[in-house]
Amino acid sequence: MRHKLWHVHLSMQLFHYHCSFMIHHIAPYFGYFASLCLIVALLVKTAIQFRVFNILGCVSFIIYAVIFSTWPVLITNGILLVINVFYLNKISKHKEDFDLIEFTSAEKLAQKFLLHNKADIDNYFPAFDAALLMDNLNFIVTRDLVIANVFSVQLHTNGDAIVELNYTSKKYRDFKIGKFIFEKAKQMLLAKGIRRIIYKTVFNKSHETFLKVSGFTKDGEGYFKIIQS
Repeated sequence: MRHKLWHVHLSMQLFHYHCSFMIHHIAPYFGYFASLCLIVALLVKTAIQFRVFNILGCVSFIIYAVIFSTWPVLITNGILLVINVFYLNKISKHKEDFDLIEFTSAEKLAQKFLLHNKADIDNYFPAFDAALLMDNLNFIVTRDLVIANVFSVQLHTNGDAIVELNYTSKKYRDFKIGKFIFEKAKQMLLAKGIRRIIYKTVFNKSHETFLKVSGFTKDGEGYFKIIQS
């Protein structure tokens, strides 16, 4: 009987040692992952992404701190976790104000926006020239009164709108603008005679992803989306 109890005790000790060894062997990777998350947080484009990666980093550092009993790391990241969760919740509850405003080629603010972002615009719409605005139907999309997008189309009498420019600044590339233009503001597009939006050429893969997310269909002409009331 004593031999069996000793054997069970020894087995439990070995199991505990094995688990402890494995945990301490894996633990450094939580530290590496946490550091990576914090680095990525500094590179992302939106406030939500920034908070999410910070939260992942904090949680990983907390696990790391518990395993190695590094209490200053645990306390610091526990506080940072609460702060990041608070602001993520605040951001998610904030309702942005979107607006679609028509403008002409003489609009100075739009010209400055296009000039300021010219290098990035060339990555998505290399054939675009500001002179095209003169004969096009042009819109600015604002988010909380800040210009976030310029949308310019060549409108045909049959309702086809050929996109010459649909540029969103880097800060606002979260697909919300596409949803606003093509869904929430579609009545304004219909009122202007737009029945179908067409991209004849797509030069950038990320913009192609945007079109797919926004419900565009690919065919021989390129990508198109029918605007329905």
